[in-house]
Amino acid sequence: MTQNPLISLADKVVLITGASRGIGAAIAKACVQSGAKVVLASRKQAGLDAIAAEITGMGGEAVAIACHTGNPEAVKELFAAAVQAFGRVDALVNNAATNPYFGPMLNIPEAAWDKTFEVNTKGYFYCTRELVEHLRGRKATGGSVVNIASIAGRGAAVAQGVYAMTKAAVISMTQTLAAELGGGGIRVNAIAPGLIETKFAAALTSNPAIADNVKKQTPLGRIGNPDDIAGAAVFLCSDASSFITGEVLVVDGGLTIGTVGV
Repeated sequence: MTQNPLISLADKVVLITGASRGIGAAIAKACVQSGAKVVLASRKQAGLDAIAAEITGMGGEAVAIACHTGNPEAVKELFAAAVQAFGRVDALVNNAATNPYFGPMLNIPEAAWDKTFEVNTKGYFYCTRELVEHLRGRKATGGSVVNIASIAGRGAAVAQGVYAMTKAAVISMTQTLAAELGGGGIRVNAIAPGLIETKFAAALTSNPAIADNVKKQTPLGRIGNPDDIAGAAVFLCSDASSFITGEVLVVDGGLTIGTVGV
């Protein structure tokens, strides 16, 4: 039996932001295992270099480029460097995010508000815009954008209000861009993870009361891990999802399905 060629990223170049750890690093490794070359981006070069070294050790190809995605000029430089390294970019995974404030929404400092929106929404927009310009410039017949949103963007998120607002904005951005870019064959989808065991989510996962409560409400009975998200990202970057756009794929172990009963 041969492997399904649709669920493959062979001959594709995927750019992943927030790739120095957690979900981003897992997605990068999964893309390489599926045949892609990857461009790794995040704020700190050292973390990127470590992941690039792991990928090289796997026999893959990766280039690591430090970038503040909330800066549009830095994003232009990121894509220019990616094209210089691999000749093109075929898919983008917008994963870089920040959540500097945890507490009552009305008490958030304005600087934290601005930073959260700068990274979580402007960064996604700038990177997507740059990918689209690149795809159009080389007259590509398609392309894929995968935005990492959150189940927090689909309802109330106590103590994470502004973060949740940015993720709701990401979902809206995903749907609008899917409608606007579909004519050019560019697909835009989102993944909404539940609680995932990462340094980013440590304020939640390291709190026994919160973690145990989530597990009790989750049909699969556990907190997720970065690899749970990586498979979904590979699928949405690949031709296996060629007729899917504007969708939000929830990956939360069933947490948000609203089970009732004993």
